[in-house]
Parts: sequence; structure tokens; C-alpha cells
Amino acid sequence: MVLLSKIATNDGHGENSSFFDGWKAYDSDPYHPTKNSHGVIQMGLAENQLCFDLIQEWVENNPKASICTPQGSNGFNDIAIYQDYHGLPEFRNSVARFMEKVRGNKVKFNPDRIVMSGGATGAHETLAFCLADPGEAFLVPTPYYPGYDRDLRWRTGIQLFPVVCESSNEFKITRETLEDAYEKAQEANIKVKGLILNNPSNPLGTVLDKTTLRDAMSFICEKNIHLICDEIYSATVFDEPGFISIAEIAEESSVSKHRDLIHIVYSLSKDLGFPGFRVGIIYSYNDAVVNCARKMSSFGLVSTQTQHLIASMLSDDIFVEKFLDESAKRLTERHRVFTRGLAKVGIKSLGGNAGLFCWMDLKRLLKEPTFEAEMELWHLIIDEVKLNVSPGASFRCSEPGWFRVCFANMDDETMRIALQRIHKFVIQKTGLDQPMTRKQYKRSELEISLSFRRLDEFIMTPRMLSSPHSHMTSPLVRART
Repeated sequence: MVLLSKIATNDGHGENSSFFDGWKAYDSDPYHPTKNSHGVIQMGLAENQLCFDLIQEWVENNPKASICTPQGSNGFNDIAIYQDYHGLPEFRNSVARFMEKVRGNKVKFNPDRIVMSGGATGAHETLAFCLADPGEAFLVPTPYYPGYDRDLRWRTGIQLFPVVCESSNEFKITRETLEDAYEKAQEANIKVKGLILNNPSNPLGTVLDKTTLRDAMSFICEKNIHLICDEIYSATVFDEPGFISIAEIAEESSVSKHRDLIHIVYSLSKDLGFPGFRVGIIYSYNDAVVNCARKMSSFGLVSTQTQHLIASMLSDDIFVEKFLDESAKRLTERHRVFTRGLAKVGIKSLGGNAGLFCWMDLKRLLKEPTFEAEMELWHLIIDEVKLNVSPGASFRCSEPGWFRVCFANMDDETMRIALQRIHKFVIQKTGLDQPMTRKQYKRSELEISLSFRRLDEFIMTPRMLSSPHSHMTSPLVRART
């Protein structure tokens, strides 16, 4: 329509992607255990719902943390009025301390360098506006989160240029792949302004080691370009190797003079499990970026009521330690049971140790090794198996047959049903090549059922979670991150 702007009428938001199409399929036919038991189970949404009980318990025990309760209403006048763009000092201080704790207290964060944003979405866009002009590009290793195309490109006009990583080395980022992408961008007459790293990785569920981070830092220093590190899953690392923040590399003496090229995106959406709060953070070592981003933050500030609540919660050291311990335990067990459930029917997945998902290999279920065949399989999984999983093509994966599947956004029973559906589908698809008798299939179902009974010893059902008399008895020890 000629009366509207180019932004209003283009498809840059990315809603035509299969990644978002899967959500729409779920929205139109959502699974419900009693009202719609044959509906689509949502396994395409990276939400962390495994520790809601701990958050709810804290909120109930700390009513003064909210100005919307009788106990906290005395602070209403101070919190409800306009606040400085910097944000509440207690909010910035508590977030800085939480970021340090998640990173094993190996680094320090200056609260004055923290800039608020409406979730990681707003943080990425703000950094894109600060660091690049329309037409300029950021290098992004593949596979990468589909939302980057929306968050970084839609309104800024910048480009994302892929750094192609492959399964032959478990999709690791190498200096060679970075150099190759940079050279190709130059050949295409595209100016590269930076590199974006997602650590831990969405969708891979893996962490970057110190060598990779140092190589990336060396690369951006040589090219004199920026480095944006998306670390929104930093507290979801549930097994070794532990998480290493780019902030650790930034404190090394060899990097000090290039520190102003480093920018961190963080949020509380994944680590604490409340994306609806829209708490995003930019932490930059560059004074000019901090100043500019803070001015831009007026378009997406975090509400002062939310800041007030978060500041109180994150200042409770006992709660934070308990939460991080329990979250790691529950993610460990959920990941273990889910990946073992996949393995029972021969589905392999990348060896991840972080995030709320796994990178699932369904290449053997493709009719042929093409992305067309991948989409055909994806439609089958959505329409017949009634599971919303995300195809690798939507993550710009260079190889067909990989799918991201989320495991932390549902209760135990829903996950059990999802695994049953997967088992039945794979058995039907591979029946001619790998015959399985009815007796074997029943045994497989029984093994899954028993696995979930064992899981119940560690992870409580939603009904149990809401009980103030419930206690966790898991003997697992949290992997330190």
C-alpha cells in the first residue's frame, strides 16, 4: 500500500520463516492434556519453565519487592514516577553482581556500563544502530538463531553475512572459516563492521572454549571490527565444560587496548525463565557506545516496577545460589532423559551441555539430502506427529536434516507424550529398514515410562511444584559455570 512506509510493508520481520510458521501451527491447534490431547506440542519455543516454583516461592515470601502489594505499596510514589535512563542504581548493581556470579566471579562488571533494553531483541537492535550503517554487515556463524534476521536487520538496514560451520567438526568456529567469510564479503563489496558470537549457542547447545574466543578476539582486532557476544544462555550451562565469558578474555593484558571493540548482550529471559519481563542488557567496554545506547534505550526501557522487583530478587544471595544450583540439576536431568529417549529410536543429537534445547539429527529420515526434503519432513512432523520442532534451514544451517527441539518449556507428562509421538513416528518411517516387533515397541514405551518415573524423583510435576510442602531431594551436584 503506497500510503505506508517501506518498513511497514516489507517482510523483513521474518514472519514468513518456517521458524515462526511452526509457532503459528501451535497457536492454531495447541496441545492440552484434557481439552485437546491430539493438538500440537510446542517444542519450538526456548523457554525455561523448570524452576518456576522457585521464583513463585520467592515472590510469595517477599511481598515488599513489589509496589503492587499491600506490603510494598508504601514505595509506590518513588517507583511510579519518571526515572533516569540509566535505570535504578539498585537494579544496575544487582544485575552486575548476578552477571559476575553466573560467570563464577572470575570477572567484574561496572554497573555504570549497564544499559537497559526491552529484552535481548532490543539490545541487539540498539547495538546494530550504534555500530553499523545500512548496507554494512556483521559476520554470524551458522547455524544461528532465526530471530537475528529480525532483531538486527529489519529496521536498521544492516546485513548478516554467514560464517559457514559444518557438522564434520561439530559446527565449531575456526579462524579459517572467519577469514573465508570475511574475504567473501569483501569480494561482494560488503563492508564488515563486526562479528556476532552466540555463547552458549542457540541452536547447538554448546559453549565456546577459550581458544575459540581468543581466536575470535585476535580476528576482530586485526580487522578492526566489533565483537558482539550474545550470552543470554550463560546460566543454563548444566555440564562440563563450563561457560567462559568474553569478559574473561577482555581482562587479559593482550586485549586491553582493543577492549572498546567488545560488547555483551545479556538478558534474564533464559537464565531466570521470565521472558515476559523483557529485561535486556547491553554491557559495552566502549564509552561512546554506552552513551549512545543509553539515549536509544528511551525507546525500550524496563519498567521501574520490574527493575525494583528484579533488584530485590537478585540481591538475595541465598535465593540466587539456590536457584542456580537447582536450575542446573533440573536441566541436567531433563536433557539426559530427553536425549536418551531420542537415542532409543536411533536419533542422534549434538553433544550439548547448555541451553534449553538440543540439535537433533534427522538426516536418515530424509527422502534425499536436500533442504526441500527437510521441509517435507518438517511439514510431516508438524501436521501428523503434531510437534513443533524447528528445521535447520530456518537457522541458516549449511546441511539439511538438522532440527532444533526444545525440552525445558513443558512439564514431565507433556515431554513423555512428545517422546512417545517421536518413537511412533520414527518406527513407522524406518519400519522397512529396521523392523521392530510389537513386543519390542512395547518394551521401548515401557523404558520411556520408567525413565520418566525416575525423572519424577528429581523434577516435580506442576501440581507438586505449586505446593509449599514440596522438597527437592536430587543427589546431583551442579556443574559449576
